[in-house]
Amino acid sequence: MRQSQKAIVWFNEVTKKDIPLVGGKGANLGEMTNAGIPVPPGFIVTASAYYNFIENAGLQNKIKTLLGPVDIQNSKQLQGVAVKVEKLITDATMPAALAREIEQAYVKMGKGLVAVRSSATAEDLPEASFAGQQATFLNVQGEKDVVKAVQDCWASLFGARAIFYRQEQGFDHFKVGIAVPVQRMVQSESSGVMFTIEPTTSNVDTITIEAVLGLGEMIVSGDVTPDHYTVNKKNMKILAKEIKKQEWKLVKKAGAHGKADNTKIELTEAEKAKQKITDEDIIFLAKIGQKLEEHYKFPQDVEWAKEDGNIYIVQTRPVTTIKKGKESAHDIDAPVLVSGAPASPGVAYGPVKIVPDPSQIDKVLEGDILVAEMTTPDFVPAMKRAAAIVTDRGGRTAHAAIVSRELGIPCVVGCENATSTLKDGQVITVDGSNGKVYPGKIEVKTDIKIRARGEVKTKTKLLANLAQPEIVDRVATRDVDGIGLLRAEFMVAEIGEHPSYMIEQGRGQEFVEKLAAGLTNFAKAFHPRQVVYRTNDFKSNEYKALKGGEKFEEDEENPMIGYRGASRYITDIETFKLELAAIKKVREKYDNLWVMIPFVRTVKEMAGTVKIMEEEGLKRSANFKLWMMCEVPSNVILLDKFIEVGIDGISIGSNDLTQLTLGIDRDSAKLAATFDERNDAVMISIEKVVRTCKEKGVTCSICGQAPSVYPEITEKLVEWGITSVSVSPDMIDVTRDIIAAAEKKLGVK
Repeated sequence: MRQSQKAIVWFNEVTKKDIPLVGGKGANLGEMTNAGIPVPPGFIVTASAYYNFIENAGLQNKIKTLLGPVDIQNSKQLQGVAVKVEKLITDATMPAALAREIEQAYVKMGKGLVAVRSSATAEDLPEASFAGQQATFLNVQGEKDVVKAVQDCWASLFGARAIFYRQEQGFDHFKVGIAVPVQRMVQSESSGVMFTIEPTTSNVDTITIEAVLGLGEMIVSGDVTPDHYTVNKKNMKILAKEIKKQEWKLVKKAGAHGKADNTKIELTEAEKAKQKITDEDIIFLAKIGQKLEEHYKFPQDVEWAKEDGNIYIVQTRPVTTIKKGKESAHDIDAPVLVSGAPASPGVAYGPVKIVPDPSQIDKVLEGDILVAEMTTPDFVPAMKRAAAIVTDRGGRTAHAAIVSRELGIPCVVGCENATSTLKDGQVITVDGSNGKVYPGKIEVKTDIKIRARGEVKTKTKLLANLAQPEIVDRVATRDVDGIGLLRAEFMVAEIGEHPSYMIEQGRGQEFVEKLAAGLTNFAKAFHPRQVVYRTNDFKSNEYKALKGGEKFEEDEENPMIGYRGASRYITDIETFKLELAAIKKVREKYDNLWVMIPFVRTVKEMAGTVKIMEEEGLKRSANFKLWMMCEVPSNVILLDKFIEVGIDGISIGSNDLTQLTLGIDRDSAKLAATFDERNDAVMISIEKVVRTCKEKGVTCSICGQAPSVYPEITEKLVEWGITSVSVSPDMIDVTRDIIAAAEKKLGVK
């Protein structure tokens, strides 16, 4: 029995010596309060109260019986047992005296909205911490609701992820107690996290701060990608700021019975682009971080919030992921599939397993690459089996980042389109140090120099293949003459709704506005350099995955050679007109935006497409060029006739051209060795296209992966007279050097 221990203590009554009583979170809140750190007030329902509850309710043997046969590697079985144990705890009656004591403490602290958080007595300790194992309840209001939230926190000690973690770490389930801090809610104008050591590289000389507008839950959950600030710990100077666009914020909104719920609020354009806190706030936070590190004599992971101009610290814990020594610098010489924020260092490869929901974590096997929109604590069992992790959303302090660093596996977060770009079973290499994901198993190379624009000049233009708006400004400063392939698919996927569905709802103009906004990012960054936009080449299965797509798309056995490209444009004319309207809207301000038509099977299809464009006011002119992708063998065979339709340029899509020339599914692992753009049949086709274009006086480019992967192809292209080569951003400098060397060898001036 633990009757001698208090059931309720206030923050100023406890210190770090009281972890067995109040857990890691509770002890830290007491430590900070007593050290003069600005902490919102509150009290703690102690672990002693929890132990007494379990004993008085006679739950221990019942829980042991349920946990006895569980196999923690069997996710479904584990989940089922966890639900039963949690129900045992929530259905039990809390002692009346304890319930009254909790209610009285809540009234004494002034009532209002509170956060009720779990604080396990073996949680938040160095070498033994996972983020967010037990429950947290926010916006709790009213005596009875606070009591219920405390009991729900106790139950969460036996959630599936918590059971899994304890068994993995060797903790006795009944020697790990749980305390429950109850703390006044901060009505956050902005909030975030702070590391007093750089979390990815363990650089002890810097402090890292991440910030969002609104409530801070969005950072750890990975729902948005936060601003990222770096401060020099020695002189308190801001070293770097990455301002991220935030589409919405989470705020508290009054609900029924005096409660408050979190609700999403769309931000204005000005709010989306703004820095989340002032430079003065950044320095103020950094100084608090430094004070906390000095107080604890260990690097700290800090949660903060700003309310009415005041900054509060709502939690601190030791950083559990410090790396020993420094990782050697490296760069990878390969095309980038997706990129995001470097979240956990290292390089690993393996097959992709896309997990849209934690209920599907069983599909992740040892050595797989876990790819998800974001991770939650429910993903942890799969994360432990994964060789690396890639997420669409989140920053360097999101759940995926924190857990990956603790596991010591590479992680890239905030990629935006990893789940839509990567494919199940596809082998990729994840570079967690640089925030990039590459195809296949890649060898690491080092010291690739990045040059500024104009350092090396060539007659053959060097263009970039782009899709992701977050890197466009950076690529625009590189030694590149424009964009040779701007993919539509990323922007359409971001809109997320089938255009025909939006037309049906009378929202076609909304599609136009959103696509135009996406296109403007690229045209503006590169103006006046050319930006060649490839109109949407979604296949039927990809269209079907969009909201409303089920109604408008039929199942196809082989979408790769199905209803796509120009075939769609001349059939589904109303949808194509939306895309053309967006292009026209952008060109009102940025006339460097050109158009490229993909996957054209017949001359008739191309003629029909041109006719529709001209009827919609997009006619070739001195400052508006129309290109056609050359990726179907019929394009090669009948190139003269395609050119006669009226086009200004050809761009060779070497990926599809190779696939269709050799009759190989380019995603087939079994045939991967045979899929090679250097095959004689493919090279003869490419040479014919380049030479024919030169003869007919139209420009010729290439935008497939071939020149990015095989430098010898680039040399041949220059020899045959290609006018431009478009490559992935990581290959810009290498390809410029290859072009320059080839031109010098051929005497091109």
